[in-house]
Order: sequence, then C-alpha cells, then structure tokens
Amino acid sequence: MLLLRGFVIGFSIAAPVGPIGVLCIRRSLRDGWLAGFISGMGAASADMLYGSVAAFGLNTISDFMITGQSWLRAIGGLFLIYLGARTFFTRPVEGSFPERRFGLLGTYSSTFVLTLTNPLTILSFMAIFASIIPPGIELTTWSSIEMVVGVFLGSSAWWIILSVSAGALKYRLSGQLNQWIQWGSGTIIMIFGVAALLTFITA
Repeated sequence: MLLLRGFVIGFSIAAPVGPIGVLCIRRSLRDGWLAGFISGMGAASADMLYGSVAAFGLNTISDFMITGQSWLRAIGGLFLIYLGARTFFTRPVEGSFPERRFGLLGTYSSTFVLTLTNPLTILSFMAIFASIIPPGIELTTWSSIEMVVGVFLGSSAWWIILSVSAGALKYRLSGQLNQWIQWGSGTIIMIFGVAALLTFITA
C-alpha cells in the first residue's frame, strides 16, 4: 500500500534529531506542545514538497536544488546561527505565547525554510523512492499523490509525538534547569549552523 509506504518514509526521514528537532523540543518546552507541533508542521510541509518533487519526477526542480546545494546550505547555516543565538540569549518566560514577535506563522515558516535549505532531504527522498519502486515502473498521478500524502502524514506523526512528549515536561522543569536547556539547545543549533557554513566554505 503506497500510502503506508509513504507514511514510513516520512516518519523515518523526520525522526533523526537534527536542528529542526532541537528547535521543536525547545519551543515545546518554552511555549507548549502547540508551538513545537507547528514548528514540526513547517518541516512536514517541506518534506511533502520534496516528496512531491521525487514522486512526480520533477527533474528540473530537483536538479536546481542539487546544483545550488552549497548556497542553500550557506543560507540555512546563517539562519540556524541566528535562531541559535536568539534561543541562547532569550530569557525563559513562564507561560509565554509561542514566538510572540511573529506568531505561529513565524514559528511555522522558520522550520519550513530551514528544511527547504537542506538539499540532502530531496536526495534522501529520491534515493528511497528509487529503492521501493521497481525499475521501469512509473507511478500514476494518483499513486504519486498517495505516496506524498503518506509522507506528510508520517512526518506529521513524528512531530506530534515529539512535541507532545517535550511539552509534557514544560511545567516540570525548574527555572534554572530551563535556562540551562535553553543555553544548550541554542548552542547545538548554532553548531549545526556553523557546520553547514563550513561545508559551503570548503566545497
């Protein structure tokens, strides 16, 4: 069943904890599970977009993303450094509303853009799709849609599990521990950003 296969693909690609996962956990701890979930949905939407490119064989778009992957990593790296620094220097506030400056739209769009700037995502989708589709077989339009919907649902399932789990700890952490977690998560996010920039510089 292609819907189930797409679900497994979306879940498995979303599950490894990277900078988006750290952001999701941090926002869930700071602002509640909804903020973390909306962050994850930004990543899930980008996964669905990349899944569409792989499933529908949109070679022009995929070639463009792969060719420009160095610049995309640089942009993503700078954005990660900004988000990491903002996380590091922002003082934890009890009961704060998610991303008060930009609202939930900013929470969603930040992870959407970050996921899009990671060209490895589309390479992962293309490799996995190629491995599960027999050589010489082309997906129909409906089959492709079914796969893409499955990818979105699988990715969304992971983000709701992660955000609800992290959000459950929101009111169980002391102020000092919460501050240490914020410093730690901000540092990790900045490290991911620096690593992305280094791959651009050394490419």
